[in-house]
Amino acid sequence: MHASYRPCQRCKPLSHPCEVSDLVCTLVNAIELNPAKRWKDSDFDELSVDASTARRQFKKRFGMTFVEYVRARRMGIAMKQIRMGESVINTQIDMGYESSRGFRDAFSKIMGGPPTKFNLYLNILKAAWLDTPLGAIIAISDEKLLYLLEFVDRRGLELEIERLRIKTKSAIIPGSTEPILMIEEELKFYFTGTLQKFNTPIYLLGSEFQKMAWQELINIPYGETRSYLNQAKALGKPTSYRAVANANGMNQLAIIVPCHRIINSNGELGGYGGGLHRKKWLIEHERKFTTH
Repeated sequence: MHASYRPCQRCKPLSHPCEVSDLVCTLVNAIELNPAKRWKDSDFDELSVDASTARRQFKKRFGMTFVEYVRARRMGIAMKQIRMGESVINTQIDMGYESSRGFRDAFSKIMGGPPTKFNLYLNILKAAWLDTPLGAIIAISDEKLLYLLEFVDRRGLELEIERLRIKTKSAIIPGSTEPILMIEEELKFYFTGTLQKFNTPIYLLGSEFQKMAWQELINIPYGETRSYLNQAKALGKPTSYRAVANANGMNQLAIIVPCHRIINSNGELGGYGGGLHRKKWLIEHERKFTTH
């Protein structure tokens, strides 16, 4: 992979921890209905949206303008079409580009290189921003599996996303997928106390030891907690509780892989990448809805 390959550096998905505005929600939905659409002023007028307001709100929400967001989605579709066997010239026309140079330049800015065979071996991951009672969460997945679910203000999250991109040899672009839609719906039920087990398909990206530690987290019943030592013993490695704690800290699927259910042996909360206030809330929330 190109050392200079840096897709979506302009997305900056961590720039907004607040709730999405109705205007942004309306426009994102419109984009998803027709990602290849080339927007004109009249299109904003039909939605009773001011174009300059849309630009400012997308910049605040995503760290990129409305036009940049649409272009990123369009290039994601272009990549998919080419990978499925469509010619570059036909894809260029489908995307509304009259100039092949203009299309290649736009593609290169988003994907890190021209639409050549080399780039077609890259994966496409899509990122979406989901609002929850505990703040905004970023979800990243391919078309089948969820790779990452994290609170957007988690310390070191940008590096975490960069590691994910490198390990999976992926371009990460704005968009939605079946796993993202599924986890969005499941989170709504989780936060109302009506869902205790997630069914969204996930991908555990880590070492064998980390995967074992994460699976043990999933095995902890809803509404219960364990200590780091309990978790280490369950893995058959009672002296490895520090390694277990480190593995928990590398978990990229908040709530689904419930590292918030691990506390210190003395009953104190211990650490949590999403913040101790969220860990306390999640533990109390689950206990409130646990039936005995």
